Amino acid sequence: MRNFIRGGLQMKDKIFGVLQRIGRSFMLPIAILPVAGLLLGVGSSFTNATMIETYHLQEILGEGTILNSLLTIMSKAGSIIFDNLPIIFAVGVAIGMAKKEKEVAALAAMISFFVMNATMNAMLLIRGDLLADGTLGAGVLEGTVTSVCGIQTLQMGVFGGIIVGLGVAALHNKFYKIQLPNALSFFSGSRFVPIISTLTYVVVGIVLYFVWPTVQNGIYALGGLVTGTGYIGTLIFGIIKRALIPFGLHHVFYLPFWQTAVGGTMEVAGQLVQGGQNIFFAQLADPSTVHFSADATRYFSGEFIFMIFGLPGAALAMYQCAKPEKKKQAGGLLLSAALACMMTGITEPLEFSFLFVAPILFVVQVILAGSAYMIAHMLNIAVGLTFSGGFIDLFLFGILQGNAKTSWIRIIPVGIIYFFLYYFIFSFLIKKLDLKTPGREDDDEETKLYTKADVNARKAGNTEAGATAGSEDSLSAEITRGLGGSVNIEDVDCCATRLRCTVSNPDLVNDGILKATGASGVVHRGQGVQVIYGPSVTVIKANLEDYLEHAPKELYEPQKDAESTGQNISEDDKIETKAEEKKIVDTIVISSPITGLAADLSTTPDEAFAGRMMGDGAVVTPEDAIVRAPEDGEVCFVFDTKHAIGFMTESGVSLLIHVGIDTVKLDGKGFECFVENGQAVRKGDPMLKLDLDYLRENAPSVASPVLCTELEDNQKIRLLNEGEIKAGDELFAIDIYEA
Repeated sequence: MRNFIRGGLQMKDKIFGVLQRIGRSFMLPIAILPVAGLLLGVGSSFTNATMIETYHLQEILGEGTILNSLLTIMSKAGSIIFDNLPIIFAVGVAIGMAKKEKEVAALAAMISFFVMNATMNAMLLIRGDLLADGTLGAGVLEGTVTSVCGIQTLQMGVFGGIIVGLGVAALHNKFYKIQLPNALSFFSGSRFVPIISTLTYVVVGIVLYFVWPTVQNGIYALGGLVTGTGYIGTLIFGIIKRALIPFGLHHVFYLPFWQTAVGGTMEVAGQLVQGGQNIFFAQLADPSTVHFSADATRYFSGEFIFMIFGLPGAALAMYQCAKPEKKKQAGGLLLSAALACMMTGITEPLEFSFLFVAPILFVVQVILAGSAYMIAHMLNIAVGLTFSGGFIDLFLFGILQGNAKTSWIRIIPVGIIYFFLYYFIFSFLIKKLDLKTPGREDDDEETKLYTKADVNARKAGNTEAGATAGSEDSLSAEITRGLGGSVNIEDVDCCATRLRCTVSNPDLVNDGILKATGASGVVHRGQGVQVIYGPSVTVIKANLEDYLEHAPKELYEPQKDAESTGQNISEDDKIETKAEEKKIVDTIVISSPITGLAADLSTTPDEAFAGRMMGDGAVVTPEDAIVRAPEDGEVCFVFDTKHAIGFMTESGVSLLIHVGIDTVKLDGKGFECFVENGQAVRKGDPMLKLDLDYLRENAPSVASPVLCTELEDNQKIRLLNEGEIKAGDELFAIDIYEA
């Protein structure tokens, strides 16, 4: 059961990490949408013949004027981005998912995108679905074939780009370091990636020709289910999207509704358009549109209600509930967060000000926000957006387009109601439950929310973390320290508001240090760490990447970190010193289960074991194939992968015998087990047989930690033997000090 639970948690963390990377990769192509929307919105609005005639602007904006020409160019420039989102997503996702040499992944993705669509075009011609003159064959439904970058191919929308981006990134990460035989060595490494990608997507194109129609039918069915549930479907969408905010997975969820047939299909200006956002912008560019479709905009129109009105009400409530002596500090934080929310729709600085300290308030936020989506849909509000529901987008795609097309005026009375709902509900819950929102922390609590002034002061004066004034970025140095040091950081990226990092050892991450750099919160999922900074995160990420190029290659371990903050002795050292001052009342000797070379646990080629994060003991590198019982006792559990055994000695010591490093990935290969859960054994009884040749070839190391996993405060490990050791010889002692 323990093994099952551990495996489930590992799988959960792995899935989360993958989804986080996918969501992160979406942000690059999504980031271009605001400028595209701005160009299209302004250009289409001020070249609309009805608007020009209504306001008698023919002489300034009429056809043939310089301004009309410039605005027409703007409109076309914005349209071309929305028209080519599939290839933009193909390249953007590949860049986002690639670990190194991202420019190679981008080139391979673009080539693969063309190859895949050209292959599907060839299949359409071969099978008679597409005639030589470009017309559709008999029985082919309108809308199933479209033109992508001048290639007539299957209508896949953004999904086609995502399929290419994810696939090419996977190939790139697998092959960009490949070594080919000498005769083909020129094509080794990154040069091999476009080659293998091209060949792969010829096959993918053929497969998709047969598979995609079925997938498309499923997508249409899902979209029909969502749209068929009416206002309830909108409510569910809104609740799920907001609930995913803390995990950073909302991009993965909403994108299909915005950009694919899941969000509905509609014919606009004679063209079949898929996805809520695409439908809105197609209607925006169509001068014949009388009123934008609320069915299309229901995936985002409601955001204006709670982002411009609701959450600022929550901010006011938190300010009013702050302690008098902390109101000034809390007010500065909440005001800046509320303004960011109102103007740009960036909610996370405000949401994360109460998410971690008062989760019940976030539950309220999720329910109220979800209902705002539904209410906007019910009121036929049809205001589009490019990224988020702030005032800027409301002005461009609501006010500027006119109430007749958008019904934007209805947002104001609903928004005022939401302002007071948020204010009174938040005020009541904060006071009733004594929630520790900004300004209500305990007086002796060190953790606090830092203002921009704190961050600026740290930038100006704090160089204690190894940052040299004038040559290094002190803020980046602090972030690096908070993430466990440069050696602990595997990958750095960001979305709109979060610094998204992958670390080797998540236990070395220090939330307190990260919050001291100005972060609103820190989210942990396995090796993925998300540090919430707000809209300035792109600059923080760029500075951090520059800093990491020349940062000291070191880990900030608990002991080292304590020293850096002025503590000369770590907590472990204090315990050890106290133990040494007391008398040893008993000693338990543990024998080696393995014949080989014994060494101190700190020499283990794995940071988690070497840092004694799973227990203390010793490490033995096996030279004999048999792993034996170290003492008389009982086998508590054997991992399904046979690489580790939990053991309880008769004296009550819990041991973990872990053969090799990362051997769990071998799925039991290289191991033969002689014992089972609950079996009583005598010292020296064989428990495992190892295929050492296989393990040495397929595992990073065969060094095998032997750990005492449940040491008491008055117990200390003492190594008894180093170098050559036989199974059954004394390995380490557990000294028990007087209490």
